Amino acid sequence: MKPNHIAVIDIGKTNAKIALVDLNDLSEIAVATRPNKVLAGPPWPHFDVDAHWEFLLDALKNFHAQHRVDAISITTHGACVALLDISGNLAAPILDYEHSGPENIAVEYDEIRPSFSETGSPRLPFGLNVGAQLYWMLGQDIGLLDRTDCIVTYPQYWGHRLTGVAATDITSLGCHTDLWNPYQNQFSSLVKSLAIQNKIAPTCLPSTVLGRILPAIANRTGLSVDTLVYSGIHDSNASLLPHLKNYEPPFSVVSTGTWVIAMSIGGKQPELDPADDTLINVNAFGDPVMSARFMGGREYEMVVGEFTVEPSASEIEEVLKEAIMLLPAVVPDAGPFMGMQSIWKSLEPNLGSGQRAAAVGFYLSLVTARCLELIGHEGPIIIEGPFSRNRCFLMMLSVAAGCEVKAMDSATGTSAGAALLASFDVKAKWGSNEQINIVPTKFFDLLDRYAKQWRSLVIS
Repeated sequence: MKPNHIAVIDIGKTNAKIALVDLNDLSEIAVATRPNKVLAGPPWPHFDVDAHWEFLLDALKNFHAQHRVDAISITTHGACVALLDISGNLAAPILDYEHSGPENIAVEYDEIRPSFSETGSPRLPFGLNVGAQLYWMLGQDIGLLDRTDCIVTYPQYWGHRLTGVAATDITSLGCHTDLWNPYQNQFSSLVKSLAIQNKIAPTCLPSTVLGRILPAIANRTGLSVDTLVYSGIHDSNASLLPHLKNYEPPFSVVSTGTWVIAMSIGGKQPELDPADDTLINVNAFGDPVMSARFMGGREYEMVVGEFTVEPSASEIEEVLKEAIMLLPAVVPDAGPFMGMQSIWKSLEPNLGSGQRAAAVGFYLSLVTARCLELIGHEGPIIIEGPFSRNRCFLMMLSVAAGCEVKAMDSATGTSAGAALLASFDVKAKWGSNEQINIVPTKFFDLLDRYAKQWRSLVIS
């Protein structure tokens, strides 16, 4: 029987989520979330995976009792791997990629990492390159490599706990790890340099059936022992997948969350510059995708925090007329404006004000527009995730990029794509989820002038 209700495990950098998706219309029948807390150590800052595990099992039990779970799919943030011992347990805690430890070996690591032309992976700070994580961890814990039986990417860590089967997926390997050559669809030379060629688990497509749930999982949750688990996918590629099925190129997808990931499909083919935080991702079919990113969700939290409000039309108009602007970069370690220092132009609006919310929405959209420009965007832009509900972001992006912007109103922008791994051969059926943004006529000229002024201040 074809599965209809897919439980999607979705581990983001900020929150851990699980959603039950109906494949008939990609609607979310139920959603549960918890914060993705980072534990301080020892031996290094790491994710609280055991607490996530109990949360996920409880949610699976509740979802099945209330609605029925037919299969399980998985999506997670990138820049993350798990090292497993011979018993299938963690050989070491899973490192938080924002830990600064790998910076201490940056010079030594740079001597062995492959070039951008081989991997399409820019050199990133902290542990954002998985290769740097591994190099640092293996140096910190001399016995770790010997204790490690296999290395799995993060979606497959959860799949392994569910099925006992170890794997890596191409989208997670293709997410600025330095470990993958997207042009030849194989591991990069770094795998041999790190001496992990016999440790890293076999690769597969995200739609591969990893296996059936273990009997202990069935007993704990009430799910059938025949419940299939699909290998899983990097989260921004999960957002991309439904649109690969539905749209003819060219178009772009912007996946929003802690990270804003812009992906161009069938657009121009510019020469990417890793200094702009552009990169090559790998989609669910194994194809290279021109991409750019910045920490938009993190920037929103830092500037707006818990004081967010919906700006009124008069507040939006005031910000536009007075040219109240936030200039990049709030997080200077990532994105197309790396190294720049964020400042407010004209004045800094009060916390909790509509003016502040509007200005931040405009800022995020203009950085996004720059990302899209750098990767050769053409055609409509599809917005996934939290920013799809940000009116100022959508209006400004439509004007700044000069094209149609479509906002998807899914509560968890990645869940539909991950669910589709269980129905890989069919087109996505979005129902009424798609909302096309319309810019009010009275704002168009003001938005256009604002965008041009902002660009003149930040792009030489």
